[in-house]
Amino acid sequence: MTKKTTSDDIWVRDEIESPCIKICVIHAESRLCTGCLRSIDEIAQWSRLAPEDRQEIMATLPDRMGQIAKRRGGRAARLKR
Repeated sequence: MTKKTTSDDIWVRDEIESPCIKICVIHAESRLCTGCLRSIDEIAQWSRLAPEDRQEIMATLPDRMGQIAKRRGGRAARLKR
């Protein structure tokens, strides 16, 4: 039996994986992607970066979460009024 190839399989490489989770929305104030926490420049350059540069970016991602303000809208915000 052969394995069905998906579009995700095409991008598998022997290198540091992209932190992309396919939720690509750039936060207006921080200018970071709300899905992977990379900047637009980092996303654009990712495929050309050296493994060391990718590792350096990956190491900074957890600290970036605080730069994206939590959304205060939605049902929960309306109920607090």
